[in-house]
Amino acid sequence: MRAWNFTAGPCTLPLEVMEKAQKEFLDYAGMGAGVIEISHRSPQFDAIAKGSEKLLRQLMSIPDNYKVIFLQSGGRGEFAAVPLNLMPEGGVADYFVTGHWSRCAYKECDERFGRAVLHECAVKDENGIVHIDYSRMQVSEGASYAYICFNETVNGIEFDRIPDTGRVPLVADMSSDILTRPVDVSKFGAIIFGVQKNVAPAGMVVAIVREDLIGHARKYCPSILDWKVMSEHDSLYNTPCVFSWYMANLVFEWIKNLGGVEELERRNIEKSQLLYKYIDSSTMYRNTIAPDSRSRVNVVFNLRDEALNKEFLDGAAKHNMLGLKGHKVLGGMRASLYNAMTLDGVKALVAYMDEFAKAHA
Repeated sequence: MRAWNFTAGPCTLPLEVMEKAQKEFLDYAGMGAGVIEISHRSPQFDAIAKGSEKLLRQLMSIPDNYKVIFLQSGGRGEFAAVPLNLMPEGGVADYFVTGHWSRCAYKECDERFGRAVLHECAVKDENGIVHIDYSRMQVSEGASYAYICFNETVNGIEFDRIPDTGRVPLVADMSSDILTRPVDVSKFGAIIFGVQKNVAPAGMVVAIVREDLIGHARKYCPSILDWKVMSEHDSLYNTPCVFSWYMANLVFEWIKNLGGVEELERRNIEKSQLLYKYIDSSTMYRNTIAPDSRSRVNVVFNLRDEALNKEFLDGAAKHNMLGLKGHKVLGGMRASLYNAMTLDGVKALVAYMDEFAKAHA
């Protein structure tokens, strides 16, 4: 029996996708070999590469003046790639920090590549409730770009709208909420996302970049991080992570067949509202994020008696639930409700949480 997998990443994947990959693992397209064994320059893999880009463009309505680049640098690699591609020597960039990952991106830029201006945009009120303060998102004179993490996986904070940065390109890390809701790509200079949250096994990152922002990398930017080099080679400058790319293609097909991103948004609202409604009604659990800043995909919560944490997690394991322990930076609990998590899984979690609360009333 498959577990209810609430792990923050690598993610739970759709069962139909896993079963198709299992069926094709030893023999893809009648070749007598699996995708992980064939050349990345073969006609069969070329069809996967081109097909996945076409599907992603359809699902996100990506404008024609944006490049879609499949990379292996991972999210942290793109923390470096962003300033290396967009910020000239002696330049400045704004970082709108709302949690752990945007702070990591800020530090990578500020400590290694140029002046990063820190804007603390996650604010606590007098009751300890955290919300995103959009008024703090001011751009600096001459800024090369402004950076946000659209959904903070660790902190359970998500933007509910796109900040206006005027002519300054907005760069967004959407690793954990990509394809969970429609977004207007034209509002961004670049969108980056690791695939390991909602799309595929870990090993690949995708950059969606407006064409006018490509071709300005610093001379010492490694070619593997240079968006121009990678786009000119159709993301095949080096041997890519073929299995992640193949799995991404299957997931894109799955999303299309479901009814697209709009259907996934409907499901994600339903799942997250169910869990938040229970937490808010409970005396055992608490969430300290304001409703308009709460993540739909990473629900963080604490037991009011932290001494019960281990017992709670042990009980969850007995109920066939994985990955509910919060990130080491924040502690507590976290339930990741990515696209492949079903409503039944969330109902099972709520039922267990209620059972646990009643046993410790």
